[in-house]
Amino acid sequence: MSLRVRPRVPWDHLGGALWVLPTVSVIAFLAAGALLSRMPVDADSPLWPLAFQGSAEHARGILIAVSATMITVTGLVFALTIVALQVASGQYSPRLLRSFMRDRGTQVVLSVFVGAFAYSTAGLHTVGIQRADGEAFVPRLADSGSLALGVAGVAVLIYFIHHLARSIQIDAIMSTVERESRWVIDDLYPTRSGYLEPEARCPNPPASATVLQASHSGYIQAVQPQPLVRAAADHDLVVRLARQVGDHVVEGTSLAWAWHRVSDRSPVDSRLLQAALDDAVTIGFERTMVQDVPFGLRRLVDIGTKALSPAVNDPYTGVQALHHLSVLLCMLAGRRLGDRLYHDEQGMLRVAVPCPQFADYLQLGTAQIRRSGAKEPAVAGSLIQLFKDVGGCAVSEDRRRACARHIWLVLEDARREIAQAADAEPVQAEGAVALAALGANRPD
Repeated sequence: MSLRVRPRVPWDHLGGALWVLPTVSVIAFLAAGALLSRMPVDADSPLWPLAFQGSAEHARGILIAVSATMITVTGLVFALTIVALQVASGQYSPRLLRSFMRDRGTQVVLSVFVGAFAYSTAGLHTVGIQRADGEAFVPRLADSGSLALGVAGVAVLIYFIHHLARSIQIDAIMSTVERESRWVIDDLYPTRSGYLEPEARCPNPPASATVLQASHSGYIQAVQPQPLVRAAADHDLVVRLARQVGDHVVEGTSLAWAWHRVSDRSPVDSRLLQAALDDAVTIGFERTMVQDVPFGLRRLVDIGTKALSPAVNDPYTGVQALHHLSVLLCMLAGRRLGDRLYHDEQGMLRVAVPCPQFADYLQLGTAQIRRSGAKEPAVAGSLIQLFKDVGGCAVSEDRRRACARHIWLVLEDARREIAQAADAEPVQAEGAVALAALGANRPD
């Protein structure tokens, strides 16, 4: 896990804000419009062929028309974006809204339209000003730029309609979630298969350990252990977090334990570490994808379970969700997981951060869909194929046993829930083949 996490947390928030790029665009285009509107262009200038050739009244009319058109289209873009957010939230999952708000295409489109409005408005400031020779000043370059922005706005609007129609397709949504989750997995678990040593585990706190409380409520978004490592080394302490990234904590409840590395000492004063703990653990009102792999799985599971609900009854979307989940679980099956242990410069353990184990990821990614789709043979067959693929990518016997155990659960649910024996027979046959491939013939 990288120690350079804290700068990524505010950048993650800014990346999901619809106002950031449009605000920057307004400032930049205002400056450009104000600058170009003050640049005179004479007939002998090399820019004359590109300059607007009309009068001051014509220039004012063009700038007003472009400004009015751009602000009207901006309202339309905002309205269509809100509709897309409502569709994604109601039909798929409310946890997908952050992906739509982070969509770079939508942010750029909004930036172009509000920027064009700001540019044209800035150009109006100098139209018609009397110059020394008595003629009205015409911001020819500014007007040419406004016309170019108007034409570009048409192209951008066409692109936005295409982009919006594609972005609300379930295939594009799940591919985006999968891609974000793959990035986080590669960042947190860079070590691939081939390891022999056991995965790291957090030490159990002694009975005399001091409880460190959460300073406010929310979700743990990221852990940057470096400040806590320094503080623990200064006082010769060991700190173990009690919660994982993605967990919800309540103000005043336990967030970590601290104890002296040498056991024959007095209890730890929690005030020594509270500031470092608050600096190391980022707590916010929502879950993010900075370090939260389970959140990526959770969003795909939401799509699958909602598709399998009686109100929607869309088994194929549930099967598609399993396809994307299998990609992520196969990645995790081949990575070195375990808890995170951080040491000081002398090699002494100072901070221990618990992380989900492989069995936790497997349970999170499949259990709810298995229960929701127990009556559907296609879902059961896809689950069996998922566990077979994940077990084939697993780097240890315990992970293959975990996959085999879940196959048995699928077979038991199918035997109980599928009413027609002819529908259940292919599922049982697929399960037998998958168990044989994993070297298991009975529940563990």
